[in-house]
Amino acid sequence: MTTRRAAIEIHGAVQGVGFRPFVYRLATDLGLPGWVLNDANGVYIELDGTLDTIQVFMTRLRDELPAVAVIDSVDVDWHPAAGFTEFTIRHSDAGGAKTAVILPDLATCDDCATEVFDTTDRRHTYPFTNCTNCGPRFSIIEELPYDRPNTTMSGFAMCHECAGEYADPTDRRFHAQPNACASCGPSVTWRAGEVVITEPGEALSAAATAIQAGETVALKGIGGYQLLVDARNDVAIRSLREAKERPDKPFAVMVSDLAQAAACVEVDETAANLLSSAPSPIVILPKALDADLSPLVAPDNATIGVMLPTTPLHHLLLAELTGPVVATSGNLTDEPIAIDTDDAMGRLGSIASGFLSHNRPIGRHVDDSVAWIVEGSSRLLRRARGYAPMPVTVADELPTVLATGAHLKNTIAVSVGRNVFISQHIGDLETDEAHQAFTDVIADLSRMYEIEPDVIAHDLHPDYLSTRFALSTAAYDDIPKIAVQHHHAHLASCLADNATNEPALGVTWDGTGYGPDGTIWGGEFLLGDAHSFRRVAHLRPFRLPGGEAAVREPRRSAAGILAELGIALTPTTPGLESFSEDDAAVLESMLAKEINSPTTTSAGRLFDAAAAIAGLASVSSFEGHGAMALEYTASNALSPPYPMEVRRSEGPLVLDWEPMIRAMLVDVGAGVDEATISRRFHEGLVQGIIAVARLVGHHRIALTGGCFQNRILTERTARELRLDGFEVLLHSRVPPNDGGISLGQVVVAAATTSQATADA
Repeated sequence: MTTRRAAIEIHGAVQGVGFRPFVYRLATDLGLPGWVLNDANGVYIELDGTLDTIQVFMTRLRDELPAVAVIDSVDVDWHPAAGFTEFTIRHSDAGGAKTAVILPDLATCDDCATEVFDTTDRRHTYPFTNCTNCGPRFSIIEELPYDRPNTTMSGFAMCHECAGEYADPTDRRFHAQPNACASCGPSVTWRAGEVVITEPGEALSAAATAIQAGETVALKGIGGYQLLVDARNDVAIRSLREAKERPDKPFAVMVSDLAQAAACVEVDETAANLLSSAPSPIVILPKALDADLSPLVAPDNATIGVMLPTTPLHHLLLAELTGPVVATSGNLTDEPIAIDTDDAMGRLGSIASGFLSHNRPIGRHVDDSVAWIVEGSSRLLRRARGYAPMPVTVADELPTVLATGAHLKNTIAVSVGRNVFISQHIGDLETDEAHQAFTDVIADLSRMYEIEPDVIAHDLHPDYLSTRFALSTAAYDDIPKIAVQHHHAHLASCLADNATNEPALGVTWDGTGYGPDGTIWGGEFLLGDAHSFRRVAHLRPFRLPGGEAAVREPRRSAAGILAELGIALTPTTPGLESFSEDDAAVLESMLAKEINSPTTTSAGRLFDAAAAIAGLASVSSFEGHGAMALEYTASNALSPPYPMEVRRSEGPLVLDWEPMIRAMLVDVGAGVDEATISRRFHEGLVQGIIAVARLVGHHRIALTGGCFQNRILTERTARELRLDGFEVLLHSRVPPNDGGISLGQVVVAAATTSQATADA
């Protein structure tokens, strides 16, 4: 049979996952001579062989690929045979356009964890053990292709044994770029005041002793510092809350293993698999009966965020403790997490009594990801370690777009070819430090992929820092800019997340989004796709006395809604009990005169108003406080829904909450329990959505926006819509909240640019 040469370019997560040795073993097994290397696009292979044998190679390539590898596409060109005599692994090629997928940081694999606790293994107790199946990736890479000289490990010269593993194609550490051991790699140090301990075992013991004594320890993890305290110690947790100015927002907990997790939360097979997966996110799970945790971990909360150890350092520390620890970001409110030891000691020195640090530089901050399980499937609420910057791949080639994201839960995104690379979670752009992190991440991804954007996409809100950055950059560099309405971006993000270009009715519910009419949108029904949308319905508008102050005070939202209904605002009115008579009178005057009382259709503020009226939350100490209080108070038993009315108008349909609020006030006055009131409120929203969907009549419904972080609302709405014959789209790879906005901005800007080109 005729021998020919196949030139194969593989795109996807194929660097840093043992892909080249896998190709080497496969080609050798089939007797195919040639070579393989990493390049700026992914992995490139050339093979000599018969058509039949190369086709077997291509089939096995997909069927047997390494566990953490992902193939997005394979391009094959055929040429005359080159006369190769053996198969070799060549050095990486840094030339060409940079489109390779950078693998996220991955949690310690079972093989490495076994070695760390094996007294006969040369890596026994070594805190930085890793292989091609696990360890740091995104947090250490400095440029493509992913090779050791291009990482923060470049300063650590491998010893003879590590170099042997690194060079052996049959070893699972072949070209594992962070490969190291105690003889040649990074090391840990304990610092507490004037005390400095560099012996690894003693450093770990000192940190464990401090935690058990009720102190706060700052630990340098894979993508930044974490603050750790004993999760069963009320005093320690209260002290941490005071230091971080975080009085109520739930903390996450790190446990040593699945058995310890089961003592804290309900762990089924899906949850166990997600907790143990390579990304190893924080997973939000129902709190176990008699959970072995302080109630201060998540006050008045029915769920707990739980994670397993993500690095050997965490494994070793947890093994020295007798129970779980609170593991929260090493930062102050609205600041990025610290990644440098000196910076951490400066910013966190008033919180932590000691620092368990190491000397492996962190290239960029990467916070912990947060996931939940909805309808039996894993879905993301915060996309960072373990997932970022894995791309969302779309059907068609995209122009190069830089999307600057939203103001809260910010991420940025860049498009390269058919891939949209979404950054790690950056957070709320409320401080100078957060804004600096935002600009650093943009520079970082742009440099890594060597992109010069064809267009910059940004939110429609003119005062967002992300918008201001986009406008100033576009003006300075003379780059076209495209403003993307906030809720349109949510809809487009959900469509891209579900790999469809087809239009849908987007139920886009959140707290705040700037509308084209200059009002605050947030309870929207948008019919459209990435190209365009039409606002076909929205919640009934009401006013927010004090504007932004209402975001922090659900009682103000209640005042706005009650005033809209003509109800007098007094301290005896449900939801307003915490106001004085003078304060209530001022609010009533502000609303009557429309002073600093912007109009909104926000579903998030409707949740706040209901929480205040039900007596669950009058003031919020964190975003979503009121909505969470409603969700976690709601009875598990179905209750008759509060009524909502769909009203026709000259423009969009209006989903009117007046019947709901009046019925709620009757129940509150009659002393109906909060659990029933909360459940009836949720069920009323579900039936309201279904009523609008029926009237609009589009068969595909996308549920998106921050309100769909509410499990009751999401699962009940999806179930009832499906029973009514609708197709339902939910988020999975990107969050439904503003963390997914940058993806939507990219695809909307790309569609707008393509349409403009076609019309030219």
